Amino acid sequence: MAVILVTGSEGQLGNEIRNLSRNYSGYEFIFTDVGTLDITDEKKVREYIAGCSPDWIINCAAYTQVDKAENEPGMALLINGRSVSNIAAAISGSECRLIHISTDYVFDGQSNIPYNEEMATNPLSSYGQSKLEGEKAALACQGSTVIRTSWLYSSFGNNFVKTMLRLGAERESIRVVFDQAGSPTYAADLAGAILQIVSRVIRNKSAYIPGIYHYSNEGVCSWYDFATEIIKASGSGARVIPILSKDYQSIARRPVYSVFDKSKIKENYGIEIPHWREALMECLKLLLK
Repeated sequence: MAVILVTGSEGQLGNEIRNLSRNYSGYEFIFTDVGTLDITDEKKVREYIAGCSPDWIINCAAYTQVDKAENEPGMALLINGRSVSNIAAAISGSECRLIHISTDYVFDGQSNIPYNEEMATNPLSSYGQSKLEGEKAALACQGSTVIRTSWLYSSFGNNFVKTMLRLGAERESIRVVFDQAGSPTYAADLAGAILQIVSRVIRNKSAYIPGIYHYSNEGVCSWYDFATEIIKASGSGARVIPILSKDYQSIARRPVYSVFDKSKIKENYGIEIPHWREALMECLKLLLK
C-alpha cells in the first residue's frame, strides 16, 4: 500500500486533497500541519519521515501572506525555502517522490504570451523569491516535481472568492484591479490533478516524468472579471468598479500577467482542466448553500 504524506493539510489545497483522498481507498494518507509536523525543524522532519516511510510527499505547506512577507522576508524564506530543503534532505537517496507546490509569483509578469516551464523566472517580491528558493530546493532532490499554480481559491480558508462574497453582502460597490491578468485555480481541481498523477505513477512507475509543471484552470481574466462573475453568481446587488493597480494599496509588487501554458501537464499526464468559470460555479455551489 502506497503511503502519501501531505504537509500543510489545513490549508486550501491540503483540505481539498483530504476530501478527495476518500476516493483512493487503496492508499494510506498521512495529513500533517504545523501542529503535527513543523517542517522548519530539520531534525523533526527527518525523524517523522523516517518513522512513516512515505512513498510520496505532497508539500502544501507555505507562507502565503504576500504583503506581510515584505516585512518579514526571513520567515517567508524559512517556510517556503529552507523547509523544502529539510524535506528534500530527509528523502535523499530513497525511493520517495516529492511534489512541491509553487506559484506564478516566481515570474515578473512582463511576458505577453502564456508562461511555459522553460521561461526565465524573476520574482518581484520577497514572497516570490522565497517560493523560487523552494523550487530550487525541491528540484535538487532527484525525481522531484514542482507544480506552479496561480490565484488559488477554495471553499476552505481565506481567499479572493470568499472576500468578494463578504464584501458583496456588506457594500454597495467594490473596487477591483482590472490591469492584472491571469487564471484562477480552484484548489479542488488542482488536488484532483495531483492525485491523478500520483495514482497513475503508482500503477505504472515508468509514467513518472519529474520536473516543473504549470497548472491553473483554463481561460484568462482580470481580477475585475473574476470579481464580476462572483458577484453576479451570488445575487448581490453590489457594483464592481474597475481600478488600476497603482490605485490599489499593496506593499508587495505583483506580476501583471500570470497566464500559464499548461500543455506539459496535459500531455504528460492526460490531465483535463476545466475552464475557470465552470470551476468557480462548482465552488460557489458549496459556498452559497
